[in-house]
Amino acid sequence: MRLRAAALLLIFPLALLSSCRRRLGAGDRRPSIVLLGTGTPRPDPHAAGPAMAVVLGTRVLLFDAGANVERQLAAASLPISGVEALFVTHLHSDHTLGLPDLLLTSWVMGRSAPLPVFGPRGVKAMVGHILDAWREDIAIRTDGLEREAPGGWRAQITEISPGPVYERDGIRVTAFPVKHGSWKEAFGYRVEAPGRSIVISGDTRPCASLAAAARGADVLVHEVYSAAHLAPEKRPGGELWPQYMKEFHTSDRELGEIAARARPKLLVLTHIVRMGATDREILDAVRNGGYTGRVVVGHDLDRF
Repeated sequence: MRLRAAALLLIFPLALLSSCRRRLGAGDRRPSIVLLGTGTPRPDPHAAGPAMAVVLGTRVLLFDAGANVERQLAAASLPISGVEALFVTHLHSDHTLGLPDLLLTSWVMGRSAPLPVFGPRGVKAMVGHILDAWREDIAIRTDGLEREAPGGWRAQITEISPGPVYERDGIRVTAFPVKHGSWKEAFGYRVEAPGRSIVISGDTRPCASLAAAARGADVLVHEVYSAAHLAPEKRPGGELWPQYMKEFHTSDRELGEIAARARPKLLVLTHIVRMGATDREILDAVRNGGYTGRVVVGHDLDRF
């Protein structure tokens, strides 16, 4: 059933649309960061799947597309009819479960042009399989009474290598390799925009490429786990949990050491594997690693 107009009025009342335009208008001079999802694979009603937006005026660049991404865009008063581009750090399910949502919901909400998607090798096949899985939905929405924009469901895929991957109207995005366990390709991104440099770690254990990319950044958004609470889990294969975390992720103390060397002006913690740790415990461990700058624990829909 085609109810786009009614749906938009329910989601975005006119006053809210007006407010959104003012907030994201051309007068904004430096990019802001919106944490759309700070969660992990463990289902958490208070943390959506990993996703982060860099917003400059009316422009929105999205990094990763975890579960619930379109609803989080709506909750943040960001466009639900398509972002400017999506940058995928790696192909773990928790970072990509929102891809069907992003591709298809944005189309149903008005997107008519292909969505630019950048990511590691394999993302082209992933998107192709997603669109094939929903081919009957696409046909009915295109040819039936909904009359959605023909081809608006498409994506323009670029499988990237380290180096500059995107540059448009004053925003430059550079990819750098990170070490995420046994993944052959995983990336972090550095965004250079008027007035601000932002580094997104993706999922990674400590590595020289991340420290180099983050050096002198205005903001470093980095994943983290609690070293003090790391222990084998009581489940099949749970005895390998500490080894897994050390090979795939960065502990709070290790992150403090990285940030002490890179010296970002602001360190934002996200995608936190707590295992029972409190915000205070994690922040104290980062401090014990040697970082003395400003650091915050990120939560869904926080803006920086």
